[in-house]
Amino acid sequence: MNTTDIAPLPLVTIALPARGSWPATVHRFDDTSAWAVRAALAAQRPLLVRGEPGSGKSQLARAAAEALGRLFLAEVVHARSESQDLQWRFDALGRLGDAQAMSAGHHSPEEVRSRLEQRNYLSPGALWWVFDWDSAERQHSRSGGRSARPQPPAGWTPARGSVLLIDEIDKAEADLPNGLLETLGNGAFTVPWLDEAISSAAGTPTPLVVITTNEERELPAAFVRRCLVLNLQLPKAENDFIAALIRRGKLHFEDRCPANVYRDAARQLWQDRQAAEDQGLQGPGYAEYIDLLRVVVTLEADPGKQAVLLGKVQDFALKKHPPANG
Repeated sequence: MNTTDIAPLPLVTIALPARGSWPATVHRFDDTSAWAVRAALAAQRPLLVRGEPGSGKSQLARAAAEALGRLFLAEVVHARSESQDLQWRFDALGRLGDAQAMSAGHHSPEEVRSRLEQRNYLSPGALWWVFDWDSAERQHSRSGGRSARPQPPAGWTPARGSVLLIDEIDKAEADLPNGLLETLGNGAFTVPWLDEAISSAAGTPTPLVVITTNEERELPAAFVRRCLVLNLQLPKAENDFIAALIRRGKLHFEDRCPANVYRDAARQLWQDRQAAEDQGLQGPGYAEYIDLLRVVVTLEADPGKQAVLLGKVQDFALKKHPPANG
């Protein structure tokens, strides 16, 4: 495997075109995140990315896919998600409906058995697609397209590999990460009604699996041990924090804002963040800063008037909690 696709440079900026529901944006790899991606590729292990909401965890996976020329798939975890959902899904209700419909008609036993064969109701999950695209596509066709087929970028082939984002894994119960231990550790999983396990197809790169957590729930230790871990932490010192925000803002909006707007917005965010943390609450971060600047540049194109507008709209983006006095 070629692990030099993302060079370990202090700053590498990747333009991310709009794909599906993901809007066009830009991402900046720093030295740490670039090396983390390369290390995960070399180790053929998942990359667990820790950090508060809005710190760029999900975007890192998308940027890695763009930089590597790989297919990008994303699966957002919720409270009812199960590990099986990432591997395969079975349409039991569809099969029941077909069985009832066939019972009302005139069909031979052979026709009933053929139509109601379990594999006809089996759909590939995200892990199936990134492990073995060709097998997943055959199963997708056999099941009649019961689930959405990923849309690869123009010119992509399975030989170029894939990146799978498993987003917000801490939303699920511990059964989900525990259920992925064997799959992620061995690079394979079994599916009922199939004779062979699903694993990385010969001649294709091992998929890069990026898993994010907002630390809302502790992950099982055995699961964490099977991952490489990247901690995306915002700077703790005020000056460093403000400088980091300004760099992020200029990356997105360049010269559409004057220096004082970038600086004043960052200082206000720092103050509101400290006030929230004093109450034991999650303070604003990168995401809120970008939202605030987007409001300013959208509503006022004249840089000379943006500072006044900033004072009028900043609370809407930065103050997300009720006042401390109720």
